[in-house]
Amino acid sequence: MDFSAVTIEILVALLGLVLLVTGLLLPPDHKKANGYIAVVGLLGILAFSLSGDAGRSGTFLYGLYTLDSLSKYFKEIFMIAAILVILMSLSYTKRFREGKGEYFSILLFALLGMMVMVSSNDFITLYIGLELMTISFVILTAFDRSSLKSSEAGVKYVLLSAMSSAVLLYGLSIFYGLSGTTEYAGFITCLQSGGLGPALILAIVMVLAGFGFKISAVPFHMWSPDIYEGAPTPITAFLATGSKAAGFAVLIRLLLQVLPSQHVNFSGIIIMLAVLTIIVGNLIAIPQKNIKRMLAFSSIAHAGYILLGLVAFTGMGVGAMLYYIFIYIFANAGAFASVTALSNITGSDEIEDFGGMWKRSPLVTAVLMISLLSMAGIPPAAGFVGKFYLFASIIKEGYVWLALVAIGMSVVSLYYYVMVIRVMLTGQVKSDEPVTVPASLKTVMVVSSAATIFLGVYAGPLTSWTSSVASMFVK
Repeated sequence: MDFSAVTIEILVALLGLVLLVTGLLLPPDHKKANGYIAVVGLLGILAFSLSGDAGRSGTFLYGLYTLDSLSKYFKEIFMIAAILVILMSLSYTKRFREGKGEYFSILLFALLGMMVMVSSNDFITLYIGLELMTISFVILTAFDRSSLKSSEAGVKYVLLSAMSSAVLLYGLSIFYGLSGTTEYAGFITCLQSGGLGPALILAIVMVLAGFGFKISAVPFHMWSPDIYEGAPTPITAFLATGSKAAGFAVLIRLLLQVLPSQHVNFSGIIIMLAVLTIIVGNLIAIPQKNIKRMLAFSSIAHAGYILLGLVAFTGMGVGAMLYYIFIYIFANAGAFASVTALSNITGSDEIEDFGGMWKRSPLVTAVLMISLLSMAGIPPAAGFVGKFYLFASIIKEGYVWLALVAIGMSVVSLYYYVMVIRVMLTGQVKSDEPVTVPASLKTVMVVSSAATIFLGVYAGPLTSWTSSVASMFVK
């Protein structure tokens, strides 16, 4: 057993346990110190991973767990998202009645679940990671006990995630019944022998449905708007970035490494999911009055765009997915940090409350504008490069009509993004009180905006990195 393959997970687990203990020992007025410990610890682990000292490849526990370029890439993405979310949370946790210390520990256990999912080389290990992430998010979603919306969101999330997990687990059990093994390698060998019949197609459909819930693909998106609105804003940001990225990471591994021979059986399903998700997400976002609900439907639409990479089923397509997921984390972090800044002052998430924001906080206005324009795909923001890369990958494979649908819906999305910008610049000012942005939140906003612009202007190194990661699956 090569423990170097699980070094990152061990460090994150230890950090989470340390925070759990310090959360109990720290006096009530100093619970926020746990957040600073978490940020410093994760920055150290991220630096360790990026330095290459964490190991480049290897397996653990007789091949049930693997470290490769794909899992390493996504683990670093997860850590970046977690650091941004923790920084957002430092000012937000003041509204919690209790549990401020445990909050950061549970957030790290959600991060650990994502890491286990992406490195799993076995269906059981995959499910354990999925449940660790999901249970942690259920707790975090309902963490604000003073908010009825938060409690309601937690109940909805636990019920709907239980249903999706049941569907997914049933699909995985069919895989086991057909092959007699839960290991990816053994299942691949069984597939090569052929003759698995219609039961395999049923299993694939159920697995896609289960992960369709995690990535908020239509028609499995019903949970997103209510839970995004009710959950604490930093947790909404983590759901929209980390949880969604984990779902796509597993889909990439399953469809391109385990089930590539079944491409003809699931390609039509992926195309249908992508089209429905792009259209429904963008159209229903238009009438939304609450910015978190609007961003929820926007997130649904972006899941559809990312699915285009799986439609292409090429190295270029997968590389485009990886690039888009990376830059989407920064755009979302900037948007939700701006929402958090206003929410800390007013307690409201309504779009109309952003009226005249440019007078109250030029920083919030600029950051939210950059984030929204990036999501709309307007240059020089990174979202433009990401969408261009995705659309080019499917056009190259002959899906011109699908690219036209995606481009058309991107134009539609510009309407509701610009609507928020218009309110900030020309809307009625609700209050003359300046929006004070705490230093931790300001850090998230500046870093997110700078990364969004920089990766749009100078995308070369990141696209080279994502292309090299994608090349391990497809050419």
